[in-house]
Amino acid sequence: MATETVAKPRTSARVHVQKFGTFLSGMIMPNIGAFIAWGIVTALFIPAGFTPNADLAKLVGPMIVYLLPLLIAYTGGRMVHGVRGGVVGAAATMGVIVGTDIPMFIGAMLMGPLTAWIMKKLDKIWEGRVKPGFEMLIDNFTAGIVAAALGIFGLLVIGPAVKAFSDGASAVVEFLVHNGLLPLTSIFIEPAKVLFLNNAVNHGILTPLGTEQSLAQGKSILFLLEANPGPGVGILLAYMFFGKGLAKASAPGAALIQFVGGIHEIYFPYVLMKPIIILAAIGGGMTGIFTLVVTGAGLRSPAAPGSIIAVFAATASDSYVGVALSVLLAATVSFLIASVILKSSKTTDVESEEEGLGAATSRMEALKGKKSSVSSALVGGGGVAVMAGPIRNIVFACDAGMGSSAMGASVLRNKIKAAGFPDVKVTNSAIANLTDTFDVVISHQDLTERAKPLTASAVHFSVDNFMSSPRYDEVVELVQHSNTQAAPAAEAAAPAAGGAHAAPAPAADGGPAGILVAESVILSGKATTRDAAIDEAGQLLLDRGAVDSGYLDAMHEREESVSTYMGSYLAIPHGTNAAKDHIMKSAVSVIRYPNGIDWNGKEVKFVVGVAGINNEHLHILSSIAKVFTNKAQIAQLEAATTVEEVLDLFGKVNS
Repeated sequence: MATETVAKPRTSARVHVQKFGTFLSGMIMPNIGAFIAWGIVTALFIPAGFTPNADLAKLVGPMIVYLLPLLIAYTGGRMVHGVRGGVVGAAATMGVIVGTDIPMFIGAMLMGPLTAWIMKKLDKIWEGRVKPGFEMLIDNFTAGIVAAALGIFGLLVIGPAVKAFSDGASAVVEFLVHNGLLPLTSIFIEPAKVLFLNNAVNHGILTPLGTEQSLAQGKSILFLLEANPGPGVGILLAYMFFGKGLAKASAPGAALIQFVGGIHEIYFPYVLMKPIIILAAIGGGMTGIFTLVVTGAGLRSPAAPGSIIAVFAATASDSYVGVALSVLLAATVSFLIASVILKSSKTTDVESEEEGLGAATSRMEALKGKKSSVSSALVGGGGVAVMAGPIRNIVFACDAGMGSSAMGASVLRNKIKAAGFPDVKVTNSAIANLTDTFDVVISHQDLTERAKPLTASAVHFSVDNFMSSPRYDEVVELVQHSNTQAAPAAEAAAPAAGGAHAAPAPAADGGPAGILVAESVILSGKATTRDAAIDEAGQLLLDRGAVDSGYLDAMHEREESVSTYMGSYLAIPHGTNAAKDHIMKSAVSVIRYPNGIDWNGKEVKFVVGVAGINNEHLHILSSIAKVFTNKAQIAQLEAATTVEEVLDLFGKVNS
């Protein structure tokens, strides 16, 4: 019991530091392009630049003094309280900018989120208490008052405090450099990287101090303390030559991703698999820093991601040799130390490295707090990716999260259950509501690029047919491979399919009464074109009072962005995510077109109009999905002569 009591605070502290580091990184990383722009202007036009130009060099000062801190403050404020938080955060940050004579990055990282947080709390106090018609007046004036007050506070209090901290930190760095102690920072930095604790140090201290140093001296060694790709690629090269099994086979691909792509986390599992190899990273890091100190080399701006391309792009004009030597020697020392460790390991320690790498990847993801798409992609074989852990959550994402995704989720859910994995959760969502908590994301091929940034840790599948895409079989195969260890438990639970762990079966009536009624079913539609069919299906929803006219416009808008053709002669037009305010109640309409309609080059015989609130319509969509994956039942629909036959086939008996 005492052991548990001690362990929990340590874990909690690490998680809090990780979250803090991630938050700091979230303010800096979106603005790296602006840092690079400043670095390019500086490199080209200052007196010591490649092409000195006094007029163009005038950009350098305002960019680093005003532009970059304000961007950081706006980003931080927006992370806390949306655009409103970003605006007040940026405005208040002007106080710390004008109150000091150094680039106020740390001040911006404080003032942006702080001001936004205060604004958020104040907004909560009078939420719902402002009389209609006065909202804009109250919102604008309260934002202005908060920004002004915090700007003054920043000028008088935060600015001087941050200036004192920066001066002290700079003095510490200078002391370490002058006494040859800076390489010792690798003893902390390299293990911190593997534990995902580096962001707090790198983006919270090194980047602001490095930028200040770069402004004064034209370059800074601090930008390369953590970003040097040498130590990581040295470890991966050692595994390439002296590793075993999957670790050896996957190391070349990992080395390319790490060195050229700049994704350092790809080598973390190789360290966690054999923790003593962290000595190689420390040795390589110390060597790289020592080389920079000796040669006086540095970067003009941050190198993010830590790619060799980004490193050289940010290298000062007089530092190419020093930076190149730093990366090369760091990689060499790291390679030599890691090689000795691997060669001296007992055969029994390395012959099962395939299992070891998978387990290490799982540990890394546990440390990180979410899945790693790049590392997980390397843990697999036989042409099928095998994720480091079992797949638990799959999401179908579409623009509104209401029609296409619900149908696709229903189809795949049935396939995965049939494969013996009833515990795998398959849901649907609007893209705007996605979070990075899913193992697998499936989206229409025209929407995948919108879904990826929101779910970077997931495996993504693009489909063009939600009803019968061949990619569903790939997803099922991925689940089978990744959940192999869980399969026996799933098989053991199979006899108790109706027990506590079984997914609830849809209601016999397909959902809440009244979602699909006889008045909303037409056996022979009048439309002859796609747009006319959308109007006809939408009009049935409008006639029932389920939607207003604005929803019909949104149905056409949705169709123009991404087709709602589902396959199997079915289309399910519905509104965009932004149109949910136009829905009064959930409803579904069904229209049959015996002669077929050209739907963007596909033949459609059944059009299902959808409007849903709080997922009330999902049961009936599930029933429809089951029907349209069964050729015999599709034939029954085509041959139906009464509305009742259609309702009965969809499990809707309350008409």
